[in-house]
Amino acid sequence: MCIRDCNVFVWKCVSVLVLLGTGKAQVGNDMTSDGAVTFWIFLLCLIASPHLQGGVAGRPDELHIGGIFPIAGKGGWQGGQACMPAARLALDDVNKQPNLLPGFKLILHSNDSECEPGLGASVMYNLLYNKPQKLMLLAGCSTVCTTVAEAAKMWNLIVLCYGASSPALSDRKRFPTLFRTHPSATVHNPTRIKLMKKFGWSRVAILQQAEEVFISTVEDLENRCMEAGVEIVTRQSFLSDPTDAVRNLRRQDARIIVGLFYVVAARRVLCEMYKQQLYGRAHVWFFIGWYEDNWYEVNLKAEGITCTVEQMRIAAEGHLTTEALMWNQNNQTTISGMTAEEFRHRLNQALIEEGYDINHDRYPEGYQEAPLAYDAVWSVALAFNKTMERLTTGKKSLRDFTYTDKEIADEIYAAMNSTQFLGVSGVVAFSSQGDRIALTQIEQMIDGKYEKLGYYDTQLDNLSWLNTEQWIGGKVPQDRTIVTHVLRTVSLPLFVCMCTISSCGIFVAFALIIFNIWNKHRRVIQSSHPVCNTIMLFGVIICLISVILLGIDGRFVSPEEYPKICQARAWLLSTGFTLAYGAMFSKVWRVHRFTTKAKTDPKKKVEPWKLYTMVSGLLSIDLVILLSWQIFDPLQRYLETFPLEDPVSTTDDIKIRPELEHCESQRNSMWLGLVYGFKGLILVFGLFLAYETRSIKVKQINDSRYVGMSIYNVVVLCLITAPVGMVIASQQDASFAFVALAVIFCCFLSMLLIFVPKVIEVIRHPKDKAESKYNPDSAISKEDEERYQKLVTENEELQRLITQNFGLIII
Repeated sequence: MCIRDCNVFVWKCVSVLVLLGTGKAQVGNDMTSDGAVTFWIFLLCLIASPHLQGGVAGRPDELHIGGIFPIAGKGGWQGGQACMPAARLALDDVNKQPNLLPGFKLILHSNDSECEPGLGASVMYNLLYNKPQKLMLLAGCSTVCTTVAEAAKMWNLIVLCYGASSPALSDRKRFPTLFRTHPSATVHNPTRIKLMKKFGWSRVAILQQAEEVFISTVEDLENRCMEAGVEIVTRQSFLSDPTDAVRNLRRQDARIIVGLFYVVAARRVLCEMYKQQLYGRAHVWFFIGWYEDNWYEVNLKAEGITCTVEQMRIAAEGHLTTEALMWNQNNQTTISGMTAEEFRHRLNQALIEEGYDINHDRYPEGYQEAPLAYDAVWSVALAFNKTMERLTTGKKSLRDFTYTDKEIADEIYAAMNSTQFLGVSGVVAFSSQGDRIALTQIEQMIDGKYEKLGYYDTQLDNLSWLNTEQWIGGKVPQDRTIVTHVLRTVSLPLFVCMCTISSCGIFVAFALIIFNIWNKHRRVIQSSHPVCNTIMLFGVIICLISVILLGIDGRFVSPEEYPKICQARAWLLSTGFTLAYGAMFSKVWRVHRFTTKAKTDPKKKVEPWKLYTMVSGLLSIDLVILLSWQIFDPLQRYLETFPLEDPVSTTDDIKIRPELEHCESQRNSMWLGLVYGFKGLILVFGLFLAYETRSIKVKQINDSRYVGMSIYNVVVLCLITAPVGMVIASQQDASFAFVALAVIFCCFLSMLLIFVPKVIEVIRHPKDKAESKYNPDSAISKEDEERYQKLVTENEELQRLITQNFGLIII
C-alpha cells in the first residue's frame, strides 16, 4: 500500500510541476517567481513523501479541512486578519448544530500565506501531507487561490475561496474544482457601466495594478465599454509606484477614472492624486468597495506615504465604490440563527479580543469579507452533510475519502454545486462556473463616511437608486473638459469707428465727383483731366467700401456666407486700388513721356484716351488674376485655432478655444504672390516716375506735382502695410485697425492733395480768371521755362562783360 501511494504521490508531484511550468503565461503576474515556486513544490514533495498515508487520520468523529489565510504580508490583500476569526465563529456554530454533520466535528487546520502564491503553495502541501488528511481547502487572495485551485484538482480536492475576485477563476476548464463565496470582480463592471450611462459619462480612464486579478477585470471592462459606446481614453498600469501612471492620467485630461488595485497600492494612488490635484469637483474615481472604511487613514507612516491624514481625506472625498453585497441587507434570521447585525456584534467582540481597536473604527483588513468566510464554512458543512446522506446509500463514508477517490470527490462537488442557503452575507448560491451570485452595492464617500447610493441587480438589469449622492461642485462632474469654441471678432466700437470714417470718406468722394463734373469747363479742372480724377475717386470709394467689408466677420454673417465676403474683399480692394492708383500712375507716366521724348509742338495737348487706355490695361490684368483665382481656387473660410484659455467668470469645468476667421485658398501663397507682385511692380515703377518728374511742370497736366506726392505716400504706406498686416493677422483688432487706417489714410491724402487746391482755386476765382499762385504748375509752360533759362544765361553773360569793362575804365 505504501509503495503504491508513494508512486501515486510522485506522479502527482511531477504533474503539478508540469502544470505550473506550462501555466506560467496563464497565471500572469501571480506567478512572477515560478522558479522559486517550482523549487519549493519539489522540495516539499521530497519531504512529504516518507509521510504519505492513505485514509483519514485523526479521531473517528472528526472531519478535517485546510485553511489558507493571508494575514501578515506587506502587499496584496491581507483579509485573513478578519476572515480567520469569522471562520472560527462559523466552526463553533456549525459544531453546535445537532442536525448538521451528526456524529462528526468539523476541524479547521490553517496557516498564513501572506497573499504570496509561492508561500501559499507551500502551505497547501504542508496541509495535504501532514496528518490528518483534509477533505477540502479554504483559501483567500486571488493570486494564492489561482495557484491552489489549479493544483488541487490533481488531488481531487474541492477548493472554496472566501476572498478571491479574479475573473480568471471563472474558467471551469482551468479550475474544475473551484467554488467561491466572493463574487467575481467582473460583477462590478456592469454596475460601473450602468453608472456611466446614468450620469452621462462616455469617456473614462483606467488605472490598474499589474496583478492578474485586475488585468482580467480590465479586459472585461474594456469589452463592456466598447459595447456600451464608452471611450477609454487611456489605460495606465503600475507595479508598486503609481506616480508616473497618475501623472499620465493628468496629461490625458482624465476626469472619470476607474481604479483597480489592492488597498496598499490604493493609499499610494490617493496620495499621488492629491499631489497631482486629480480630485474634487472635476474628477470622479471608482474604487473597489472591499477596502475598510478607514483604509486611507491607516498605515501611512509604516508604508512611507508622504501625505498627511487630512490630505488623504481631501483627496478621497466624493469617490464612488462598487462592491458585491457581503452583508445581508435585511434583518432576517439566517441559517445560523443570527441576523447580520448579531453576527457583526459577535465578530467585533472576537476582533477586540485579538487586540483590534474596533471601538474607534480601526478595523482589520478583510472586515468587509468576514461574512463570506463565515458562510464559506457553512457551505462546507452543508455540502459535507449532503454528501454523507448520498454516500449512506452506497455504504460509504466521508472517512473513506482519499486523494485518489474521484467518486467521493464528485459527490462533494455535486453537493457544493447545489448548495443554497441564507447566510450573513445574503443568499449563498453558486453559478455553473462556481461563482457567487450577488447584488452590487454602490457607495460614495461623503464628509469622510461611506454613504449608500443604491443597488444593482445584474441579472435583472435593475438599478435601485436612493438619490443621496452629493457632488463637490453641486452638479454631476463632466467626463471631459468642455471646450467652448469662441470666435474672435473685430471689436464692435472699432468697427463702428472705421465704418463711420469710411462713410465720411465715401461722402466726400461723391461730393468731389459732383464738384469735378460741375466744374469740368473750368481750366483748372480741364487741365487736370477730370475723367481721370473721377476714375480715381471711384477707386477711392471702392477702397473705402472694402474697409467696411474687412470688418465684417462671423458676428454678422454665417460660416456659409463668409466665403462670399472673402471674395468681395479681394475684388473690391484690388480693383479699387487699381482704379485709384492707376489714374494717378497714368498721369505721372504722361508727364514723364513729355520730358523724355523729342521736342514737339508746344501747343499739342495730351490725348485723354491714352490715359484711359493705361488705366484699362492695368484693370484688365487685375481682372484676369481675380477671375482665375475665383474660378480655379476660390477663397474659403479658414479657422485659426489658439491655445485653450480659462473663462473669466465661471467655476464650471470649461476651457475656451479661441478661433479666428481667415480668407484662404488652397494655393493662397501663389495667388497672393501674383497680386502682390503685380501691385508692387506698378508701385515701384510709379515711385520711380514720380521721382523723375518731381520738378517738372507741364501745362497739359497741371496737378502733376500733387499726383507725384500722392504716389509717394501710397507707395510708402503699401510697402509698410502689406508685410505688417501679414505678421499681425492673428490679432484681429490690430490687423483690422492697421489695414483700415492705411487704406483710409491713402484715400483721404490723395483726395486732399489733388482736389483741395482745385477747390480753393474755384472758390477764390469763381469767374474762371487766370490760374493763381494756388496752382503754380499751370502758370509756366515748357517753352516759357526754356525762354526763362535762356534769358537768365544771357543776363549772367552781360553782367560778366560789364564787370570786365568797368575794370578797364578804372585802370
